[in-house]
Amino acid sequence: MRIEGIFRAEHGRILATLIRLLGDIDVAEEALQEAFAAALEQWPAAGTPANPVAWLVSTGRHKAIDRLRRSALLVQKQEEIARHIELSGGDEETPMPEDRLRLIFTCCHPALASEAQVALTLRTLGGLSTEEIAHAFLVPAPTMAQRLVRAKAKIRTARIPYQVPPDDALAERLDAVMAVVYLVFNEGYAASFGARLVRHELCDQAIRLGRMLVELLPGHPETQGLLALMVLHDSRRETRLDGSGDIVLLEDQDRASWDRAQIEEGAALVEAALRAGARPPGPYALQAAIAAVHAQAPTAADTDWAQIAALYGVLARVHLVLM
Repeated sequence: MRIEGIFRAEHGRILATLIRLLGDIDVAEEALQEAFAAALEQWPAAGTPANPVAWLVSTGRHKAIDRLRRSALLVQKQEEIARHIELSGGDEETPMPEDRLRLIFTCCHPALASEAQVALTLRTLGGLSTEEIAHAFLVPAPTMAQRLVRAKAKIRTARIPYQVPPDDALAERLDAVMAVVYLVFNEGYAASFGARLVRHELCDQAIRLGRMLVELLPGHPETQGLLALMVLHDSRRETRLDGSGDIVLLEDQDRASWDRAQIEEGAALVEAALRAGARPPGPYALQAAIAAVHAQAPTAADTDWAQIAALYGVLARVHLVLM
Protein backbone atom coordinates (compact mmCIF):
# COMPACT_ATOMS: atom_id res chain seq x y z
CA MET A 1 0.00 0.00 0.00
CA ARG A 2 1.30 3.47 -0.88
CA ILE A 3 2.09 5.94 1.89
CA GLU A 4 -0.95 8.03 0.96
CA GLY A 5 -3.16 4.96 1.24
CA ILE A 6 -1.76 4.11 4.66
CA PHE A 7 -2.41 7.69 5.77
CA ARG A 8 -6.06 7.46 4.77
CA ALA A 9 -6.66 3.93 6.07
CA GLU A 10 -4.73 4.12 9.34
CA HIS A 11 -4.87 7.82 10.26
CA GLY A 12 -7.44 7.39 13.03
CA ARG A 13 -5.76 4.37 14.59
CA ILE A 14 -2.31 5.98 14.65
CA LEU A 15 -3.57 9.34 15.90
CA ALA A 16 -5.66 7.72 18.65
CA THR A 17 -2.58 5.86 19.92
CA LEU A 18 -0.41 8.99 19.79
CA ILE A 19 -3.03 10.93 21.77
CA ARG A 20 -2.95 8.22 24.43
CA LEU A 21 0.85 8.40 24.54
CA LEU A 22 1.25 12.16 24.35
CA GLY A 23 -1.88 13.36 26.15
CA ASP A 24 -2.79 16.17 23.76
CA ILE A 25 -4.58 16.21 20.38
CA ASP A 26 -2.54 19.07 18.90
CA VAL A 27 0.79 17.54 19.91
CA ALA A 28 -0.32 14.15 18.55
CA GLU A 29 -1.48 15.64 15.23
CA GLU A 30 1.86 17.42 14.77
CA ALA A 31 3.69 14.19 15.64
CA LEU A 32 1.65 12.25 13.09
CA GLN A 33 2.41 14.79 10.36
CA GLU A 34 6.13 14.62 11.18
CA ALA A 35 6.03 10.81 11.11
CA PHE A 36 4.40 10.76 7.68
CA ALA A 37 6.91 13.35 6.42
CA ALA A 38 9.70 11.06 7.62
CA ALA A 39 8.04 8.11 5.88
CA LEU A 40 7.84 10.04 2.60
CA GLU A 41 11.54 10.79 2.92
CA GLN A 42 12.79 7.37 4.06
CA TRP A 43 10.50 4.65 2.71
CA PRO A 44 11.10 5.12 -1.03
CA ALA A 45 14.79 4.28 -0.51
CA ALA A 46 14.68 1.98 2.52
CA GLY A 47 11.41 0.21 1.69
CA THR A 48 8.11 0.07 3.58
CA PRO A 49 8.54 -1.37 7.09
CA ALA A 50 7.01 -4.76 7.87
CA ASN A 51 4.65 -3.01 10.29
CA PRO A 52 4.13 0.53 8.95
CA VAL A 53 1.60 1.46 11.64
CA ALA A 54 4.01 0.60 14.46
CA TRP A 55 6.80 2.48 12.66
CA LEU A 56 4.67 5.59 12.31
CA VAL A 57 3.54 5.49 15.96
CA SER A 58 7.10 5.03 17.22
CA THR A 59 8.51 7.70 14.93
CA GLY A 60 5.76 10.17 15.80
CA ARG A 61 6.19 9.60 19.51
CA HIS A 62 9.96 10.09 19.43
CA LYS A 63 9.74 13.18 17.22
CA ALA A 64 7.18 14.73 19.57
CA ILE A 65 9.33 14.07 22.63
CA ASP A 66 12.45 15.44 20.88
CA ARG A 67 10.60 18.57 19.81
CA LEU A 68 9.13 19.17 23.27
CA ARG A 69 12.50 18.68 24.94
CA ARG A 70 13.92 21.43 22.76
CA SER A 71 11.23 23.87 23.83
CA ALA A 72 11.57 25.42 27.28
CA LEU A 73 8.03 26.75 26.99
CA LEU A 74 6.59 23.25 26.99
CA VAL A 75 8.19 21.80 30.12
CA GLN A 76 4.79 21.15 31.67
CA LYS A 77 3.61 19.29 28.57
CA GLN A 78 6.85 17.28 28.58
CA GLU A 79 6.09 16.18 32.15
CA GLU A 80 2.59 15.14 31.12
CA ILE A 81 4.02 13.07 28.26
CA ALA A 82 6.47 11.37 30.63
CA ARG A 83 3.59 10.51 32.96
CA HIS A 84 1.50 9.11 30.10
CA ILE A 85 4.40 6.93 28.87
CA GLU A 86 5.09 5.67 32.38
CA LEU A 87 1.45 4.72 32.92
CA SER A 88 1.11 2.97 29.56
CA GLY A 89 3.66 0.30 30.37
CA GLY A 90 5.88 -1.75 28.07
CA ASP A 91 3.48 -1.98 25.14
CA GLU A 92 2.85 1.75 24.96
CA GLU A 93 3.51 2.02 21.22
CA THR A 94 1.18 -0.80 20.22
CA PRO A 95 -2.11 0.53 18.82
CA MET A 96 -5.02 -0.88 20.82
CA PRO A 97 -8.69 -1.08 19.81
CA GLU A 98 -9.54 0.96 22.89
CA ASP A 99 -7.51 3.88 21.54
CA ARG A 100 -10.04 4.62 18.79
CA LEU A 101 -12.93 4.16 21.19
CA ARG A 102 -11.34 6.64 23.60
CA LEU A 103 -10.93 9.11 20.76
CA ILE A 104 -14.46 8.94 19.38
CA PHE A 105 -16.00 9.23 22.85
CA THR A 106 -13.78 12.25 23.49
CA CYS A 107 -14.73 13.87 20.17
CA CYS A 108 -18.42 13.28 20.87
CA HIS A 109 -18.39 14.39 24.50
CA PRO A 110 -21.61 16.22 25.49
CA ALA A 111 -19.59 19.24 26.65
CA LEU A 112 -18.81 19.98 22.98
CA ALA A 113 -21.27 21.58 20.58
CA SER A 114 -22.77 19.28 17.95
CA GLU A 115 -20.97 20.94 15.02
CA ALA A 116 -17.69 20.68 16.93
CA GLN A 117 -18.28 16.98 17.59
CA VAL A 118 -18.82 16.32 13.89
CA ALA A 119 -15.81 18.37 12.75
CA LEU A 120 -13.46 16.87 15.34
CA THR A 121 -14.59 13.31 14.56
CA LEU A 122 -14.00 13.79 10.82
CA ARG A 123 -10.64 15.46 11.47
CA THR A 124 -9.22 12.91 13.89
CA LEU A 125 -10.81 9.57 13.01
CA GLY A 126 -11.77 10.32 9.42
CA GLY A 127 -8.40 11.79 8.54
CA LEU A 128 -9.99 14.64 6.58
CA SER A 129 -8.10 17.89 6.34
CA THR A 130 -9.59 21.10 7.66
CA GLU A 131 -10.09 22.22 4.06
CA GLU A 132 -11.92 18.99 3.16
CA ILE A 133 -14.29 19.29 6.12
CA ALA A 134 -14.92 22.95 5.35
CA HIS A 135 -15.65 22.09 1.71
CA ALA A 136 -18.03 19.29 2.70
CA PHE A 137 -20.03 21.62 4.96
CA LEU A 138 -19.67 24.68 2.70
CA VAL A 139 -18.03 26.95 5.26
CA PRO A 140 -14.78 28.92 4.84
CA ALA A 141 -11.66 26.98 5.84
CA PRO A 142 -10.67 29.59 8.48
CA THR A 143 -14.12 29.20 10.08
CA MET A 144 -13.71 25.43 10.26
CA ALA A 145 -10.17 25.83 11.58
CA GLN A 146 -11.43 28.04 14.40
CA ARG A 147 -14.18 25.53 15.16
CA LEU A 148 -11.56 22.79 15.56
CA VAL A 149 -9.28 25.02 17.64
CA ARG A 150 -12.13 25.87 20.02
CA ALA A 151 -13.15 22.20 20.31
CA LYS A 152 -9.63 21.10 21.22
CA ALA A 153 -9.26 23.99 23.65
CA LYS A 154 -12.54 22.97 25.30
CA ILE A 155 -11.23 19.42 25.74
CA ARG A 156 -8.16 20.81 27.52
CA THR A 157 -9.83 23.46 29.66
CA ALA A 158 -12.79 21.25 30.66
CA ARG A 159 -10.40 18.35 31.29
CA ILE A 160 -12.56 16.03 29.21
CA PRO A 161 -11.12 12.58 29.97
CA TYR A 162 -9.58 10.54 27.16
CA GLN A 163 -11.34 7.32 28.08
CA VAL A 164 -14.18 4.95 27.29
CA PRO A 165 -17.11 5.79 29.61
CA PRO A 166 -17.78 3.42 32.51
CA ASP A 167 -20.49 0.81 32.07
CA ASP A 168 -23.15 2.87 33.84
CA ALA A 169 -22.70 5.75 31.35
CA LEU A 170 -21.75 3.79 28.23
CA ALA A 171 -25.23 3.38 26.75
CA GLU A 172 -26.08 7.09 26.94
CA ARG A 173 -22.70 8.19 25.61
CA LEU A 174 -22.83 5.60 22.82
CA ASP A 175 -26.19 7.03 21.75
CA ALA A 176 -24.48 10.42 21.35
CA VAL A 177 -21.64 8.90 19.31
CA MET A 178 -24.07 7.09 17.00
CA ALA A 179 -26.08 10.29 16.60
CA VAL A 180 -22.96 12.12 15.40
CA VAL A 181 -22.10 9.35 12.94
CA TYR A 182 -25.65 9.29 11.57
CA LEU A 183 -25.66 13.09 11.35
CA VAL A 184 -22.56 12.91 9.15
CA PHE A 185 -24.25 10.27 6.99
CA ASN A 186 -27.49 12.21 6.65
CA GLU A 187 -25.64 15.38 5.69
CA GLY A 188 -24.12 13.40 2.86
CA TYR A 189 -27.24 11.43 1.96
CA ALA A 190 -29.64 14.39 1.88
CA ALA A 191 -27.63 17.59 2.22
CA SER A 192 -29.37 20.33 4.17
CA PHE A 193 -27.55 23.08 2.28
CA GLY A 194 -25.55 23.70 -0.87
CA ALA A 195 -26.02 22.94 -4.55
CA ARG A 196 -25.35 19.20 -4.29
CA LEU A 197 -28.17 17.09 -2.89
CA VAL A 198 -25.85 14.16 -2.15
CA ARG A 199 -22.28 14.27 -0.85
CA HIS A 200 -20.84 10.79 -1.21
CA GLU A 201 -17.63 11.61 0.68
CA LEU A 202 -19.60 12.22 3.88
CA CYS A 203 -21.61 9.00 3.42
CA ASP A 204 -18.36 7.08 2.97
CA GLN A 205 -16.84 8.59 6.12
CA ALA A 206 -19.94 7.80 8.19
CA ILE A 207 -20.03 4.19 7.00
CA ARG A 208 -16.34 3.88 7.81
CA LEU A 209 -17.00 5.14 11.35
CA GLY A 210 -19.98 2.79 11.63
CA ARG A 211 -17.80 -0.17 10.70
CA MET A 212 -15.32 0.91 13.36
CA LEU A 213 -18.05 0.96 16.03
CA VAL A 214 -19.25 -2.54 15.05
CA GLU A 215 -15.67 -3.81 15.15
CA LEU A 216 -14.85 -2.26 18.51
CA LEU A 217 -18.23 -2.77 20.23
CA PRO A 218 -19.43 -6.15 18.92
CA GLY A 219 -21.78 -6.68 21.87
CA HIS A 220 -23.95 -3.65 21.06
CA PRO A 221 -26.70 -4.51 18.52
CA GLU A 222 -27.56 -0.87 17.84
CA THR A 223 -24.13 -0.29 16.30
CA GLN A 224 -24.98 -3.10 13.88
CA GLY A 225 -28.35 -1.50 13.27
CA LEU A 226 -26.76 1.87 12.54
CA LEU A 227 -24.27 0.38 10.09
CA ALA A 228 -27.03 -1.65 8.42
CA LEU A 229 -29.20 1.44 8.03
CA MET A 230 -26.41 3.44 6.38
CA VAL A 231 -25.27 0.60 4.11
CA LEU A 232 -28.83 -0.13 2.93
CA HIS A 233 -29.50 3.53 2.14
CA ASP A 234 -26.14 3.84 0.42
CA SER A 235 -26.87 0.81 -1.77
CA ARG A 236 -29.16 3.08 -3.80
CA ARG A 237 -26.68 5.93 -4.24
CA GLU A 238 -26.28 5.52 -8.02
CA THR A 239 -30.02 5.73 -8.64
CA ARG A 240 -31.11 8.52 -6.29
CA LEU A 241 -30.35 11.39 -8.69
CA ASP A 242 -31.30 11.81 -12.33
CA GLY A 243 -29.13 13.30 -15.05
CA SER A 244 -30.05 16.79 -13.95
CA GLY A 245 -29.07 16.14 -10.33
CA ASP A 246 -32.65 16.01 -9.05
CA ILE A 247 -33.93 13.44 -6.56
CA VAL A 248 -35.55 10.28 -8.00
CA LEU A 249 -38.31 8.85 -5.80
CA LEU A 250 -37.83 5.36 -4.39
CA GLU A 251 -40.57 3.78 -6.51
CA ASP A 252 -39.06 5.28 -9.68
CA GLN A 253 -35.47 4.16 -9.09
CA ASP A 254 -33.80 1.50 -11.25
CA ARG A 255 -33.57 -1.39 -8.79
CA ALA A 256 -31.33 -3.37 -11.12
CA SER A 257 -28.66 -0.72 -10.44
CA TRP A 258 -28.85 -1.01 -6.67
CA ASP A 259 -25.73 -2.46 -5.04
CA ARG A 260 -26.70 -6.05 -4.25
CA ALA A 261 -23.59 -6.69 -2.14
CA GLN A 262 -24.47 -3.78 0.15
CA ILE A 263 -28.08 -4.95 0.38
CA GLU A 264 -26.95 -8.44 1.39
CA GLU A 265 -24.53 -7.01 3.96
CA GLY A 266 -27.19 -4.69 5.36
CA ALA A 267 -29.80 -7.43 5.59
CA ALA A 268 -27.33 -9.71 7.43
CA LEU A 269 -26.52 -6.91 9.89
CA VAL A 270 -30.23 -6.29 10.49
CA GLU A 271 -30.81 -9.96 11.20
CA ALA A 272 -27.87 -10.06 13.62
CA ALA A 273 -29.03 -6.88 15.41
CA LEU A 274 -32.60 -8.10 15.80
CA ARG A 275 -31.53 -11.55 16.92
CA ALA A 276 -29.00 -10.32 19.51
CA GLY A 277 -30.72 -7.19 20.74
CA ALA A 278 -33.18 -6.33 23.42
CA ARG A 279 -36.96 -6.48 23.05
CA PRO A 280 -38.12 -4.24 21.55
CA PRO A 281 -35.14 -3.55 19.28
CA GLY A 282 -33.53 -0.13 19.17
CA PRO A 283 -34.46 2.63 16.72
CA TYR A 284 -31.51 2.12 14.37
CA ALA A 285 -32.15 -1.61 14.06
CA LEU A 286 -35.85 -0.97 13.39
CA GLN A 287 -35.17 1.69 10.76
CA ALA A 288 -32.65 -0.64 9.15
CA ALA A 289 -35.25 -3.43 9.10
CA ILE A 290 -37.65 -1.11 7.27
CA ALA A 291 -34.90 -0.18 4.79
CA ALA A 292 -34.17 -3.88 4.25
CA VAL A 293 -37.79 -4.65 3.36
CA HIS A 294 -37.70 -1.87 0.75
CA ALA A 295 -34.31 -2.95 -0.58
CA GLN A 296 -35.21 -6.63 -0.92
CA ALA A 297 -38.47 -6.04 -2.83
CA PRO A 298 -37.93 -6.88 -6.54
CA THR A 299 -40.29 -4.06 -7.55
CA ALA A 300 -42.10 -1.26 -5.77
CA ALA A 301 -45.36 -3.17 -6.21
CA ASP A 302 -43.87 -6.21 -4.44
CA THR A 303 -43.04 -4.25 -1.27
CA ASP A 304 -44.33 -5.92 1.90
CA TRP A 305 -46.25 -2.93 3.19
CA ALA A 306 -47.86 -4.90 6.02
CA GLN A 307 -44.44 -5.72 7.46
CA ILE A 308 -43.30 -2.12 7.04
CA ALA A 309 -46.41 -0.85 8.84
CA ALA A 310 -45.80 -3.29 11.70
CA LEU A 311 -42.17 -2.17 12.01
CA TYR A 312 -43.19 1.49 12.04
CA GLY A 313 -45.64 0.68 14.82
CA VAL A 314 -42.86 -0.80 16.95
CA LEU A 315 -40.59 2.13 16.09
CA ALA A 316 -43.25 4.62 17.23
CA ARG A 317 -43.58 2.83 20.58
CA VAL A 318 -39.78 2.79 21.02
CA HIS A 319 -39.58 6.53 20.37
CA LEU A 320 -42.29 7.14 22.99
CA VAL A 321 -40.27 5.18 25.53
CA LEU A 322 -37.09 7.11 24.67
CA MET A 323 -38.74 10.54 24.94
